Order: sequence, then structure tokens, then C-alpha cells
Amino acid sequence: MSIREQIETDYKTALKSKDKNKISTYRLILSGIKDLDISNRSGSDKKETDDNDIKKLMKKMIKQRSESIEIYKKNNRNDLLEIEQGEVVVLSEYLPKQLSEEETKKICSEIIEKTGASSIKDMGKVMGELKKDYSDSIDFSKAGLLIKDLLNKS
Repeated sequence: MSIREQIETDYKTALKSKDKNKISTYRLILSGIKDLDISNRSGSDKKETDDNDIKKLMKKMIKQRSESIEIYKKNNRNDLLEIEQGEVVVLSEYLPKQLSEEETKKICSEIIEKTGASSIKDMGKVMGELKKDYSDSIDFSKAGLLIKDLLNKS
């Protein structure tokens, strides 16, 4: 079952159970997917929207919500904070499990050793290797900071 089909099934389930928060989140997701469909059809290189496109959309939506969550925390807007956190939970269900910080650090160390990276100048090499093997399971903003730390220590 594709991610799109899974989302549509979950949306129907949320409608039946009258879960207002999930319904609105699924509508946002489906709207984003429709926008993707339109842009993929109208661009110069026309293509069907696939699971990878939808995963990128989900990551983008999670990033937007994470930024909003930080702002709401600073301004003590717990009502809006809870809504955004609920949306992140729903969005995250459709992405592969992200590795923990410890696991990410271990993988970064191994890749630094494997590539022979010794300074910040080699960061691109290390990130390239990471993206090749772990594109779905690592948060690259965190990985970038970890790699900088590791390279500065060596």
C-alpha cells in the first residue's frame, strides 16, 4: 500500500471516529499532496507523485510545525502548541523511524573514519555518504552539527 493510500484510509477512519484534530491534519496532508500532483503535472519534467515526493512533503510539514512549536513555547501559547504537536505526531507516522542522537553520532563517527575526513573542509564528503545510506532515517540538521563537533575535535 502506498503512503497516499494509507493516508486516505486513515483519513476515512478519522472521519468515522469524528476525531477533529486528526481530520484537519489529514486534510492538510491531502491538500499538500494535491498541490504536489499539480506541480508535478505542470512542470517541464512531468511525473506522477510517488512515495518519495510525499515523504519530502511530510518532512517539510514537520519542519514547519517544529518551527511553530518553538515560537509557541516562547510565547506560552499552550493551546496552539498542543495542536501543532498533535500534527507532528500524525505526520511522523508516515515517515521511517528517525535514529536517536546516539545512533546518529555513532554512524557519523564511522563515516568520518571510513572517508578519512580530518577537517571541516571534508564535511561535504561525510554528508554525501550519510545521504547515500541514511537519507530517510537521519535528521540532517542534527547530523550536520554532530559532524562539525566531531571534525573539530579531531
